[in-house]
Amino acid sequence: MSQLPSKPRILLTNDDGPPDPKESPYILGLYRYLTQYLEIINSHRQGWDVKVVLPSTQKSWIGKAYHIKEITTGNYFYPKEDGSGEISSQSRPLRDGELDEWILLDGTPATCANVALHNLYPDQIDLVISGPNLGRNTSSAFALSSGTIGAAMSSSLSKKRAIALSYGTVVHPTPQTFFEPAHDLGCRIINYLWNNWGKDECGLRDGEVDLYSVNIPLVPQILADGGLKICWTTMWRNSYGRLFKNVAGTSDNTVQVAGPDAVGDSQTQASGPGKQSSDLLFMWSPEMKGLITPSADSLPVGSDGWALHHGWVSVTPLRASFGEPEAQEAANAENVLWKMKL
Repeated sequence: MSQLPSKPRILLTNDDGPPDPKESPYILGLYRYLTQYLEIINSHRQGWDVKVVLPSTQKSWIGKAYHIKEITTGNYFYPKEDGSGEISSQSRPLRDGELDEWILLDGTPATCANVALHNLYPDQIDLVISGPNLGRNTSSAFALSSGTIGAAMSSSLSKKRAIALSYGTVVHPTPQTFFEPAHDLGCRIINYLWNNWGKDECGLRDGEVDLYSVNIPLVPQILADGGLKICWTTMWRNSYGRLFKNVAGTSDNTVQVAGPDAVGDSQTQASGPGKQSSDLLFMWSPEMKGLITPSADSLPVGSDGWALHHGWVSVTPLRASFGEPEAQEAANAENVLWKMKL
């Protein structure tokens, strides 16, 4: 195994896009903690070196998709302390009040991760952090749809350590006093995982765990002296039903801001054709109650959904693959060949 630095070089990406009070409220705060406050945790004089490459707009529920028929274009973004900032097609020196130079790509989260690792910063990244996601990514139903986990999984397929970080919305609206403790706890967990990365003999990189999914519930207990309990978890296997509704013949064109924990009043205009005579018009309108507020007896003990239900942090080691049942004697070719006739 190659020697890893104690102070990793970070790629930070997400699926919520650049700073925005409603759609991407966490990215700037986590960036500050990674670049400034980790020095307190690690007794470094400086924080970690962080490169930021984000989708230019929100790309929730897009999984690990890539754009293959479109040319991905990008711009440089120069954020200020309040999250505002100038966008430029050309790189330039920083001006007063600007924190750093970020890159925004008109692509998916997985596209951002892959372009960053192989085109923008080749051989310059040790750890990819995807998030913090606005909303939980517990359970297979959310994880398989998550652009946040998709970017982390894309990175692990490039043999980079990766962590997907999500903040579960429990209190509506979420008090801003919860943000800083969440960033602090998230960075401490990231720091611990970096220095104590798990083993997996089937892992893609040196027999290590491919990636982790971390979910931090934003609950009042996060402000307490003892903080939140943290659990090693498995992924809750669940399902969902209807995600879209037929809007043919109606004037309804507002959709909830994407994400499992989107608040009821966070709405935006749906994109698409104007007036149409077709009776086949469908708009995003998921039924989420059974996923957001499941009954306690439906949650397997030790699962990520179980931990979030108790207001605890879940840390789930994952493989960059579709899950497989335990194979029996798979090493012997005769044991895996079908014997039945169809």
